[in-house]
Amino acid sequence: MYFSSLILAISSLAFTNAISQGFNYGATKSDGYAIRVQSDFQALFHTANNLVGTSGFSSARLYTTVQGGTTSDPTSAIPAAIAEKTTLLLGFWASAGQDVFSNEIKALKAAISMYGSSFTNLVVGLSVGSEDLYRISPIGVAAKSGYGAEPSTIAEYIKQVRSALTGTPLSSVPIGHVDTWTAWVNGSNQAVIDASDWIGMDAYPYFQDTQVNGIENGAGLFNKALSDTKNAVGAKPVWITETGWPVSGRKSGYAETGTTNAKTYWDQVGCPIFGAVNTWWFTLDDTDNGYPDPSFGIVSGTKPLFDLSCSKSGSGIISSVSASSIPDPTGAVVSIGSDLSPTVANGIQNISGSGAAPNGLMSSNSTRAATGTVSGGPRATTDIYPSPTQNSAPILTSSTVGLVIALFIAIAF
Repeated sequence: MYFSSLILAISSLAFTNAISQGFNYGATKSDGYAIRVQSDFQALFHTANNLVGTSGFSSARLYTTVQGGTTSDPTSAIPAAIAEKTTLLLGFWASAGQDVFSNEIKALKAAISMYGSSFTNLVVGLSVGSEDLYRISPIGVAAKSGYGAEPSTIAEYIKQVRSALTGTPLSSVPIGHVDTWTAWVNGSNQAVIDASDWIGMDAYPYFQDTQVNGIENGAGLFNKALSDTKNAVGAKPVWITETGWPVSGRKSGYAETGTTNAKTYWDQVGCPIFGAVNTWWFTLDDTDNGYPDPSFGIVSGTKPLFDLSCSKSGSGIISSVSASSIPDPTGAVVSIGSDLSPTVANGIQNISGSGAAPNGLMSSNSTRAATGTVSGGPRATTDIYPSPTQNSAPILTSSTVGLVIALFIAIAF
């Protein structure tokens, strides 16, 4: 009995400490209306776990914990994740007011009771909100990105989640917030940084259309965004919660879409961070019930649209392209365009799409410009690539697991 408990503890430790590598998954299909059910999530998770050319992408970031079409039922992504052994970065929608947020907490507590440790052992983190701060910023307002939430509101919601989970198996799971890198460098959002255990950064060079943002500068722009975010949040670990390059669709500034450019971005940005920093790529498939423009999905059905293998020359290194070498045709220091995220470009401004709020809900909050300056201007730094020790927990290698198991066996007997 004692030995079995130790093995379960080791299993939970492995899920908690391993570096996460996965994709983002919305509550609806790509048309923004058809609700995903367990079989939909399970098929996607299975595809991600078995992608040709990769070691598997076995983690899922969700925008809401509530099942589409319900008020507070747990998302059907949870039993799908249990079936496919997929870890979860659970999201709580935070831009629709207190009642809706309370239902997110209710859904999580119901899932704990319903699925027990088979669920809780898969949870690597909790995200209170997604791009809420961006949506109330001047850039978000200009992009008509929809309702957001104030920094004080997000900080209060984080406090509520901590309180609700006291005494539960998820009481020690790290809680954070996901937003665009421009939100993190905005000093008016410090309250959210202070309240968070980790920081989720969304960055899309493709949308930075006031700079020369062609694919040749994609890695440099991403690295600059990561560097600026790290400088702004101090010692808080930075998780990469959204990034990617579109495989098709419209041009954005100098950025051309296509599988060749998507492959280049995967090699220069993805390969160095996979297995080193908690990363959720955008996205696995965004054409399951429609064809967005641009489209970021990397598969057609279950088949990759380009080679996903990371060569020795491309893996584990950061691009030599630096942000300082990227010219700005406007001469401005603000280095972002009107859209910063495909979850905006694909319809979240109408509260629909793959990253949308559950049940078509919108916030009663007024959308207004945040105070402070949103600046993408240069920052002096040489630390553009975070080491695993600067981000999430250390990588738990097979040899480490073996040593831990051996130690517990010795103690047990």
